[in-house]
Amino acid sequence: MLKSTAAMLLLLISSSPLLAEDMPAPVNAGAIKWGPAPSFLPAGAKIAVIAGDPSKQGMFVLRLDMPKNYAIAAHNHPTSEYVTVISGDFHIGMGDKLDKAKGIHLTRGGFGVAPARMNHYAWTTSRTIVQVHGEGPFAITYVNKADDPSNKPSQ
Repeated sequence: MLKSTAAMLLLLISSSPLLAEDMPAPVNAGAIKWGPAPSFLPAGAKIAVIAGDPSKQGMFVLRLDMPKNYAIAAHNHPTSEYVTVISGDFHIGMGDKLDKAKGIHLTRGGFGVAPARMNHYAWTTSRTIVQVHGEGPFAITYVNKADDPSNKPSQ
């Protein structure tokens, strides 16, 4: 039985459309290359793309490093967003307006899902790193257009 299970697993892996040469190289946390977050997120965060390309069709994995007291106003995405807390204190809530009384506090190892088109918001109470994965292309729509940082003049 064990041999047939191993053979089936090998067959599935070898027939997978994701071939070894398409897979991203393994990386330890210290080797991750961080850069400033895009303008559609509030200033102060850093981002690292771990796998895939969030701007294109297909799966992606990225990490977001946010300072203490960082907040992302209510928004939604056209596809589901899956978030795992790597470190820190991440709070997420569902609704049309950021309401710290209604969020859920996630700590290291915590996991949350924001289904496609569901309005949600987030904030931190300590420096926090989350890993986000989903289906690209990634897009964000703020509930209140005035909350979109990319609409604000740069300082």
